[in-house]
Amino acid sequence: MRVVAVANQKGGVGKTTTAVNLAAAAAELGWRTLLIDADAQANATSALGVRSSGSYLYDVLLGQAALAGCIVSSPWPRLDVVPSSMDLVAAEMELATRPEREYVLRAALSEVTAPYDLTLIDCGPSLGLMTLNALTASDAVIAPVQCEYLALEGLSALLETIRRVQSHLHPGLCLLGVVATMYDGRTRLSQDVAAELKSHISSIFDTIIPRSIRLSEAPSHQRPIIDYAPRSRGAEAYRELTQELLSRLATLPSSTLYRSGAVDGVSV
Repeated sequence: MRVVAVANQKGGVGKTTTAVNLAAAAAELGWRTLLIDADAQANATSALGVRSSGSYLYDVLLGQAALAGCIVSSPWPRLDVVPSSMDLVAAEMELATRPEREYVLRAALSEVTAPYDLTLIDCGPSLGLMTLNALTASDAVIAPVQCEYLALEGLSALLETIRRVQSHLHPGLCLLGVVATMYDGRTRLSQDVAAELKSHISSIFDTIIPRSIRLSEAPSHQRPIIDYAPRSRGAEAYRELTQELLSRLATLPSSTLYRSGAVDGVSV
């Protein structure tokens, strides 16, 4: 199983949209996929219209439930979800004095026996303990960056956090790539920010996610874009990004965090 965190401490850059639609597109390709909603706003949970079976990620982190018992099937084949709730706001305070507090999510994931090929973690807009848990539980990170200068400026803080995690908590963590989101080719600003990213970030994804009304509408209908508007520009962009993601994952060394799986002959 490969685990990928979708992270950026800045809000409104497309983290949840990216996590939800990558998960749905990977499932469409045949990958058995788990989406973990690690954001107290629970937007990934609501975007897919899932309902908890009674326990949430908060209960897992506090040792009150096993992660496997929180997994909920989505309406889409091969796509399951660990839902979140507002209670997650309190998790960081309650975990603060716990030994190995940065590794609670990793330990919970290690006990999941279902044969998932890919797990995506939708992180909240902070670089606090919950995001550290997501990073230490992951093989790799994807960083969505909105095509605006303020979002670009905030990227350096995330990259520094990843470096610190690599140095002190999880040497095997890798930055899989930065993905430009909310790109509007009609504006000079989007063009300039996308060019700036490409010139300074070697790991940027080739796929750029466009600004799209359909992408904005899909969560209100509780459907991923590939189901809500399968032929839209947004759907095609996320399909392309998913192919890039899976190709990059295939080049990484075998995961040492969790047991490996295989899909269509590709070891993961």
